[in-house]
Amino acid sequence: MRALDYIVIGGGSGGLASALRAARHGARVALLEPNALGGTCVNLGCVPKKAMWYAAQTAHELQRAREYGFDIRSGVLDWSRFLARRQDYIERIQDSYRTRLKESGIEVIPARGQLVEPGRVDAQGRVLEAPHVLVATGGRPRRLTLPGFEKGMLSDDFFDLRSCPRSVAVVGGGYIGVELAGVLHALGARVDLYARSTLLSHYDEELGQALADSMRADGIGVHLHALVPGLRELDGGLVLDGIEHSMAAPYERVLWAIGRVPNSRCIGLENVPLSLDAEGHVQTDDWQNTSVRGVYAIGDVTGRDELTPVAIAAGRKLSDRLFGGQDDAHLEYANIPSVVFAHPPLGMVGLTEAQARQRHGDNVRVYRACFTPMQSALSDHPQRSLMKLVCSGKDDRVIGVHLFGPGSDEMLQGFAVAVKMGARKSDFDATVAIHPTSAEELVLMQ
Repeated sequence: MRALDYIVIGGGSGGLASALRAARHGARVALLEPNALGGTCVNLGCVPKKAMWYAAQTAHELQRAREYGFDIRSGVLDWSRFLARRQDYIERIQDSYRTRLKESGIEVIPARGQLVEPGRVDAQGRVLEAPHVLVATGGRPRRLTLPGFEKGMLSDDFFDLRSCPRSVAVVGGGYIGVELAGVLHALGARVDLYARSTLLSHYDEELGQALADSMRADGIGVHLHALVPGLRELDGGLVLDGIEHSMAAPYERVLWAIGRVPNSRCIGLENVPLSLDAEGHVQTDDWQNTSVRGVYAIGDVTGRDELTPVAIAAGRKLSDRLFGGQDDAHLEYANIPSVVFAHPPLGMVGLTEAQARQRHGDNVRVYRACFTPMQSALSDHPQRSLMKLVCSGKDDRVIGVHLFGPGSDEMLQGFAVAVKMGARKSDFDATVAIHPTSAEELVLMQ
């Protein structure tokens, strides 16, 4: 039997992508995954989250349909029926992975991998050897040692819900808290969101404020600069410590959405002393090399742009370099687009206004469009959209695109290509608008 060329520890999106690309190049690959294939994204993240977002979006559309004049009497989601559809979809993805792995000749080992030394991995008693080892173990929800913390849910637990809670407190103003707060509210829960500072602090400040205003207008309680030191039971419900009682009537559920930490423990890193940061992320260079020769890392375990497409792209580029003869293949981390599936969604590519001004000073020009989309203007609850172009230099190079409003998730992809190619504001101006759309605002800004 031919010796292994590549051992991949972790069967999430990044590990799968790298393993499959390596096999396409002719490498003999072993993939270690003790749990379901697809990792967080397929099982406890992007896929089931987006499914719930679609359900919530449908609830919004039903409400708008009533306001338009349609005779729609029922708008309550049959959770059990929808969750069965969601699970069927996830299982189809997993079946597709199994088929592709088998066709590619990749050995899938349902075991947790532990590094023994560079080039050697213990798969629960079976020792594997290969010149190249990839750590792609992902991350998990952060836990805190606060009083009563265990009485709340983590984001993973959200996907175990079998009905919509009557009331929920969401603690955390990042993308997970914002997204799940919006889903729960749309599906019938009374929701309060408590953020330590502002919403989406890594996004452009104006978009975060626009989202907070929109959520409040939609009926979600948004409480900024709120510290929650603990959780306790009261009158058959849950109350947040340190919060004024008027804001913290007992909740049926509390959801902790306070970030994620890397899965870098219990995988033998002490035997192969990789460089870690203070949070435990495996440190890599731009080619995904760790501090140990022959050991690489991608995805959330590295803490670099924790997005599924980033892990996939980095994993494929790594395999192209190791096994495809492309010596300089690596992912360029600049200008990676991202979207938060709020209601409505928001997205960005490039620099925020603050980042641009810090980097380019007075050479920055910002163009804005704030408007009410036609679809929303025809309803009883008009909702404002905000778009921004951040430009720099004499040629007005577009170095940041920021979108908030319906359709932002879909329209951003094309504009991300333009930013990646170095488009200028004049290129946007020279493009004929598609009317009436929201996207046209990006080529009509003055």
